Amino acid sequence: MATESLSPNLLSGRKAGALTFSAIFALESLVRSLNSTVVSLQAYDLLGSSQKVSELTTLVALTVLLATLMLPYVLGRLRRRWAYTFGVVSLMVASLFLASFSVEGTIVGMFFRNCGAAILNITLSLYIMDHIKRTELARAEPMRLSLSTFSWMIGPASGVWLYTQFGPWAPQLASIAAAMALLTLFWILRLSDRVTMPSGTLQPFNPLANVIRFVHQPRLRLAWMVAFGRSCFWVTFFIYGPLLMVESGVGKQIAGLMISASQALLLCAYLFGRLAYRFGVRLVISWCFLLMSFASVAAGIAGKEMPYLAMLFLLFGAFAASGLDGVGGIPFLRAVRPRERQRMAAVYRTYIDFSELIPAMIFAIALSYFEIGIVFVILGAALTLMGAIAFRYLPKSL
Repeated sequence: MATESLSPNLLSGRKAGALTFSAIFALESLVRSLNSTVVSLQAYDLLGSSQKVSELTTLVALTVLLATLMLPYVLGRLRRRWAYTFGVVSLMVASLFLASFSVEGTIVGMFFRNCGAAILNITLSLYIMDHIKRTELARAEPMRLSLSTFSWMIGPASGVWLYTQFGPWAPQLASIAAAMALLTLFWILRLSDRVTMPSGTLQPFNPLANVIRFVHQPRLRLAWMVAFGRSCFWVTFFIYGPLLMVESGVGKQIAGLMISASQALLLCAYLFGRLAYRFGVRLVISWCFLLMSFASVAAGIAGKEMPYLAMLFLLFGAFAASGLDGVGGIPFLRAVRPRERQRMAAVYRTYIDFSELIPAMIFAIALSYFEIGIVFVILGAALTLMGAIAFRYLPKSL
């Protein structure tokens, strides 16, 4: 296994190990987690209804999707370490706009927050694919997700507490402080650009050509679908789970605690990684989808009338989703060709944008006729289909 030393690569000449990327990702997760739940609650406070929050999410997701596909043009001349720095700075800018507590500021803040996350996701994925062997991914990825769990256990509840006790500026200032710590850690480590990418940049390319190339590879399409399904659950959970608690009269603090509790369950990602190592990634992914589907439908049926029961089912769904967090990215990491990593990673990453766009569009329509529980019923039906596809088409040898 690659060395897990936290020493700088440029000085040691060795590859960064799983622990290096786990530490960076954990601090990056803290930056985003501190305002993750605050964003949806603040949008609800400003707009007054779940349906309008869905419409706002749709607008931002569509804009971010277009921006993500254009990122290589914008960052094409930057070395990856500077691209990562730009992503962290974008998160800081997002916090400043979100702190304004206005509809306009919230829209701009959500845009910069999602774009910053996209940049960090792409660049860190490239670093991981360069430094971690494919045969070690089933061990390294659950470790990275498990360590980040502590950030997500602390961040959401802390952010909501700061928001309710001290106002919209408080969680955003905390997020900015964490982002500054992330930049410091990243530049101390100074992850090197590999020889396989001589320019060390994100290399500009044609987004349409890359999408066509991606779609023509069945294994990449399947990997995208798995990631899309996983992200749909988490996006719905993070946005509509707190809104369900608020509309049920349970309160914002309980909503924040629910999100933090769900992230504690991500510690199970390592367990699912061990199961995948023994029984295969395909079986674990398929069962996780099935359990998430059951939990989502059950939570939707419980709805506002039984909010605590709905919360219990959502947390069970989060437990199942932790399995996909641990091993759900492996189909892509094993399928992508080394010379296409940069181009395909940018296309693959759009699963996040589509998971925010498509469900929000559907939910905005559904919430015009039904109560908020309907979003989880719709989600459960979709997850059942995705689980069946994964079981049918993922290779048994994965």
